[in-house]
Amino acid sequence: MTEPAKTPPAGHPEAGSDLPGTGRTEAFSDGVFAIVITLLVLDLTNPHYRPGGLGAALARQWPSYLAFGFSFVYVGVIWLNHHALFRRISRLDLGLNWINLGVLLGAVIIPFPTAVLAGAFAEGDDNDKRVAVLLYALAAALMSAAWLAAFSYLSRHPELLQPGTTPRYVRQQLGRPLTGIGLYAISGLAGWFISPIAGLICIIIMITYHAVTSEGLHDGPLGRLTPWNRT
Repeated sequence: MTEPAKTPPAGHPEAGSDLPGTGRTEAFSDGVFAIVITLLVLDLTNPHYRPGGLGAALARQWPSYLAFGFSFVYVGVIWLNHHALFRRISRLDLGLNWINLGVLLGAVIIPFPTAVLAGAFAEGDDNDKRVAVLLYALAAALMSAAWLAAFSYLSRHPELLQPGTTPRYVRQQLGRPLTGIGLYAISGLAGWFISPIAGLICIIIMITYHAVTSEGLHDGPLGRLTPWNRT
């Protein structure tokens, strides 16, 4: 009598072999990022002006240009991090698919605080600018929270990882979203209690950090800034 097939335990090399690959999810995610990055340009509108006043009208829209460039880079950094992460994933289960949707939710929100930021710096007073910076920092912190969920989940489900990627490596990456949540909170507080410009500078520093570490962290409390090598 033939024994029934046994399901490999989590962490076993064959565990999760019946789960789908990442192709469809990556294609869907790339499409979402492309739409988000395109929506950012909608805030760049043709200004109203009188004859001879086009140059001045365009110059008055400088907050929109800066907000667009700022968020364009931010969405690009998120995409780079997403791309690097999925090179470390071989298969997806339902839980990881939901977490990926959380990452995409954080991305699709970005055009809203971008438009608010541009409007506040174009027409608002200092209080409006503080609120706008706080809103942007909150949106960025929520994005970091989604990444924290992703790394935490993968560290507990090594069967979803590519061969050669260890749960220890994934746990090392937890320092990145934890740093993001903390420093985006500081950015919002700095924008509120010190100045909106101080808050924006802190956000820029944090986005730069995520750009530099998009390929992952190595050993250390927060990891070194050198990227991992694919082997």
